[in-house]
Amino acid sequence: MDRRSFLKTSALGGGAAAATTLAAPAYAQGNRTLTMVTTWPRGLAGVWDSVERVANNITAATDGQITVEPKAAGELVGALESFDAVVSGQADMYHGADYYWVGQHPAWAFFTAVPFGMTVPELMTWYYGQDGMALHHELGEVFGVRGFIAGQTGAQGGGWYRNEVKSADDFNGMKFRMPGLGGEALSKLGASVQVLPGGEIYQALSTGALDATEWIGPWSDEKLGLQEVCDFYYPAGFHEPGAALSAGMNLEVFNSLTPAQQKIVEIACADAHQANYAQFIANNGPALARLKQGGTQVKEFTPDVWDAFGKASVELLQGYTSDDLFAKIHKSAMDSMKSSSGWLSVSDSFYATQRDRVLAAM
Repeated sequence: MDRRSFLKTSALGGGAAAATTLAAPAYAQGNRTLTMVTTWPRGLAGVWDSVERVANNITAATDGQITVEPKAAGELVGALESFDAVVSGQADMYHGADYYWVGQHPAWAFFTAVPFGMTVPELMTWYYGQDGMALHHELGEVFGVRGFIAGQTGAQGGGWYRNEVKSADDFNGMKFRMPGLGGEALSKLGASVQVLPGGEIYQALSTGALDATEWIGPWSDEKLGLQEVCDFYYPAGFHEPGAALSAGMNLEVFNSLTPAQQKIVEIACADAHQANYAQFIANNGPALARLKQGGTQVKEFTPDVWDAFGKASVELLQGYTSDDLFAKIHKSAMDSMKSSSGWLSVSDSFYATQRDRVLAAM
């Protein structure tokens, strides 16, 4: 479907259409406090750090003209209600993973991650060096939101399992927590996919409501206690090879900021993106070592499982290209990924393989 037909059938259509026909902005004067709702429990490792960095960056860079007040999931609205709260004006901003909003439009997934999609360097190339950010804004204008990527977990793990995965058939009937388009791809393998916010995962595994889950990576997963309820961990996953987090602001609120303040929001989010990536990478290695020492069995998916993941992912993405906006964003992202990978595979990736081989022999 195109955006016009999408708006006609969307429950948010009226508000979204109004958001795209705003009058010239009238800049607010004086100090302001903006409420930021989030999809995360307060203090959750890594993701809450990104929330605080965005909020503190904006407050500090505006000399206190704008104070951002973060609300954890459930403090004002539920985790997965954050987007609707910002669109409706109940809150000024959200911080979350944009693939939580694929029920509003599947193209939101590109601004977190899509299965068999971009690594972090590839995503940053598309977003900052090509037209990724402009497309993020184009999609946001449909709903009355101005978004920026504002956090980065890096490549996310393939998940935690009660039982070892020996073939693609093992996913048939498995109760699995995975949001975004990765979850939709996994359902093609017969999995019963559930979308739960991070704060509900441990309990669902403990009670048997889930058989397996993905969350983020060793550091944050360890903090969540997933090693206490699952024995098998797969570090490499297909669904989020470079997962960005995002901050989205109600478009009327964003347009009421001065141009300088708008640029501060953009830069504050970009800074949080790179800092968060460094934080996750710095902590994941030591956490994985602790998990191994604690008895977690670390495994790799077999080639036939990877083939099944790939087939399901390609079919899923192609199935959405009848929507004009999805097709536009999909083509842009895939063209960028192919171009970036063509260089990175013969430079960075080849170098890292040779470096590790040489140094290991010395």
